[in-house]
Amino acid sequence: MNTLKAEKRNMQTKAKKLRREGFVTGNVFGREMKESMPIQILKADAERLVKTHGKGSQIMLEVDGQTMDVLVKEIDLSPLKTEIYEIDFQALVSGEKVHSVAEVILLNHEKVNTGLVNQTLHEIAFKAVPAALVEKVEIDVGDMKLGDSIQVKDLDIAKNKDIDLITNPETTVVAVTEIHNQSVDSGEEEDAAEE
Repeated sequence: MNTLKAEKRNMQTKAKKLRREGFVTGNVFGREMKESMPIQILKADAERLVKTHGKGSQIMLEVDGQTMDVLVKEIDLSPLKTEIYEIDFQALVSGEKVHSVAEVILLNHEKVNTGLVNQTLHEIAFKAVPAALVEKVEIDVGDMKLGDSIQVKDLDIAKNKDIDLITNPETTVVAVTEIHNQSVDSGEEEDAAEE
């Protein structure tokens, strides 16, 4: 499991100043913590984490030598999504169910040639104990044909007894729909014929 190093943040220093100094701010909270812990992470470390782990990822967070099992709860980006402003983490408690999300990733969509692959759901919300957390749900759509669709209930995550779905199981995740070719507007043709 990935380990991210961080240090406790001095709240006298403003977040903007820390960002200028090459840090990303964050918070760690959890049921067994008396209060949330403000932290700061080196910007390069935070960027490396976000490249490989999104919201709902489980990682180890080391704060001043103390290691915690945490869940990435929120990633706050700048308006143009070029800079990470803040990352919030939830400290996990073994055996306690937490709310999380799994990212939906489609595989082999380039193999579908009978229609257009239309992904309508990008993440699935659920509750699970730390040991059963799912970060990504990969769906091979290579064999799908026009008119086929996959719902949340069709996925392994829905069949896992250790996971309580929050997203409605009837929600469509992906469907193959008809490709509509845009025809030349007939009005223009008539104008040309009149000239």
